[in-house]
Amino acid sequence: MSVKLKGRDLLSIADLTEEEFWELLEFAKLLKLETLAGKRHEYLKGKTLAMIFQKPSTRTRVAFEVGMYQLGGYPLYLSSNDMQLRRGETIADTARVLSRFVDGIMARVFDHQDVVDLAKYSNVPVINGLSDEEHPSQVLADFLTIWEKFGTLKGLKLTYVGDGNNVAHSLMLAAGLVGMNIAVATPEGYEPKSYYVEKAKTLASKHGSSVEVLRDPLQAVKDADVVYTDVWASMGQESEHEERVKLFIPYQVNPKLMEHAKADAVFMHCLPAHRGEEVVDEVADSSQSAIFDEAENRLHAHKAILAMLLGD
Repeated sequence: MSVKLKGRDLLSIADLTEEEFWELLEFAKLLKLETLAGKRHEYLKGKTLAMIFQKPSTRTRVAFEVGMYQLGGYPLYLSSNDMQLRRGETIADTARVLSRFVDGIMARVFDHQDVVDLAKYSNVPVINGLSDEEHPSQVLADFLTIWEKFGTLKGLKLTYVGDGNNVAHSLMLAAGLVGMNIAVATPEGYEPKSYYVEKAKTLASKHGSSVEVLRDPLQAVKDADVVYTDVWASMGQESEHEERVKLFIPYQVNPKLMEHAKADAVFMHCLPAHRGEEVVDEVADSSQSAIFDEAENRLHAHKAILAMLLGD
């Protein structure tokens, strides 16, 4: 196991080099194969992970909690109700205190600045389990899935259709890093943030790929190897749901849209899916869908992150 990531934070895909990204994917694949073959791993025997959840979760909590257990360590779940943050304790003090108790911190937060501040004041590695800006742990699982399906990443085309959110940001960065072409189609006013577009374009130019932000979902999906979507209203945006549904209906992933992608294109979604909104059952449950392989790979990708950042 490489020691290059030992003791590091993972707040953004941009924290990784191409080599480090591939090391995580390759180690995740190895852990998956060995775990399925019945081998037990104790890379994190005696280690403890604090898991801060400002937002509720299914896949993130289960993947990190089970992953930590399978690596021989102990996961400690901390919801907002379990902590003093709601009573005025600062992020800085929380980070300093937890650093005295645990070997790593995973945080699923609303404001990206919270994970930045946790990392700034923590003496142990901090992992971004989701923020309003990025979702790096999800995207590592996504690219592990794509690699399994196609045997490569470089030169493929991924199309993201829907809200230009945290997942879109991390997908663009990862695509640029590995030489994958990416097209993002969103309604006007819902584009990915310009910082992430420019950062992804800079990475893509170094690795021979392209980044496009488009309006027309049909144009974006043309010749895509992977079609990816996410919910139209994320947690914290419930009040906007009705308005967003009206705007995003043309961006629904349905059989008609999938016809414009390659015949062997794979459909992906980070889940949970609002079926009948961003995707219909005919696609989500089709032979082209990889959503449950993708969900399973959260476990293996998260184990690789934990072992490589927290391991000895």
